[in-house]
Amino acid sequence: MSTMQYSPGLEGVIAADTQVSYLDVEHEEIVIRGYDLIELAQHLEYTDVAYLVIHGSLPTKEESKKFSTTLRNEAPLPEATYRLLELLPKSTEVMDALRTGISFLGGYEDAQVLNDTSISSNLAKGLRILAKAPGIASNAYRILHNQVPVHPDPKLDFTENFLRMILGETPDAEAREIFGYILTCYVEHELANSTFALRVIASTLADIYGSVVGAVASLKGPLHGGANEAYVRMLLEINAQGGPARAESYVMEKLQAKARIMGFGHRVYMRKYDPRAYLLRNYIPRLASRRPEGKDLHTIYQTVEQVMLREKGLYPNADSPIGLLFYLLGIPIPLFTPIFLCARIPGLVAHAVEQQADNRLYRPRVTYQGPRGLHLPS
Repeated sequence: MSTMQYSPGLEGVIAADTQVSYLDVEHEEIVIRGYDLIELAQHLEYTDVAYLVIHGSLPTKEESKKFSTTLRNEAPLPEATYRLLELLPKSTEVMDALRTGISFLGGYEDAQVLNDTSISSNLAKGLRILAKAPGIASNAYRILHNQVPVHPDPKLDFTENFLRMILGETPDAEAREIFGYILTCYVEHELANSTFALRVIASTLADIYGSVVGAVASLKGPLHGGANEAYVRMLLEINAQGGPARAESYVMEKLQAKARIMGFGHRVYMRKYDPRAYLLRNYIPRLASRRPEGKDLHTIYQTVEQVMLREKGLYPNADSPIGLLFYLLGIPIPLFTPIFLCARIPGLVAHAVEQQADNRLYRPRVTYQGPRGLHLPS
């Protein structure tokens, strides 16, 4: 008799040793290479946090400058990438275009370099993916919606460039600042489904492009990366049905119908407040005046949070404030999840490097529930 225990969804199963990050639920802290993510988000640029995640230590001023310069230099896409995006059917979702684009980039690596799983090679390729992914995501949306592509500006930093390619214009200081906070809050989050998918693929010694592509496919799923989109669509639906006065009854009707309210609860946090959500909700009032419906959406946001806590004991996860902040920044909803993926690339790179540096192939077993003893008819 096997002593192995089945855990649906691998809940409670330790699947990796890591030095990258840890969700310390007891202390309500997201530990990134030893630091509190919220402290990092409040005091450092996204690119400096990305450096920390990838390299394991905070950058010196010189390392920070070199890292940012590398991202600028690597940001331009091969011209064929734009032609590839133009060939996609107009019904293609941006996440699928991003998945295809990252896979396409792998073909620009020399075969020997592509398949080199050494730390130095993976770091170099990982930086190229990080630098180019925002251009793929933002321009996939633009091209699929018959808009003119926006190429990266070598004079702008990573965060400003990313938002500029999305909006089609250079963002103001407030928009850039809040967008940077969001990117940092998404940068790494332990063994999320997409990160686990990446580590499973990397454990076969697949190249880092293929591993990241697997993470994109995982993140597209609505139970993982789509919650930010679903949440803001719910807010817009409530507003269209009657505004803030409709919020409580809307949520109650959904709960009575056993419908899922996206943006609340978390497999790890359970009944705790996601520290990222707690931080980011404070920036909603600063952006609420940017859209005519902004203040009503903020009020609806607050009411939905109150009802979910009262009725289900659930707090918002990061997708709730991020979804609303993205919308108030003027970011198209189909780009919400692709931005999540682009921001998470430093964490994905760190996990791919860590997995392949001390590798063991993932190969779990099953609990067999099918028939036994069947025979072919004589």
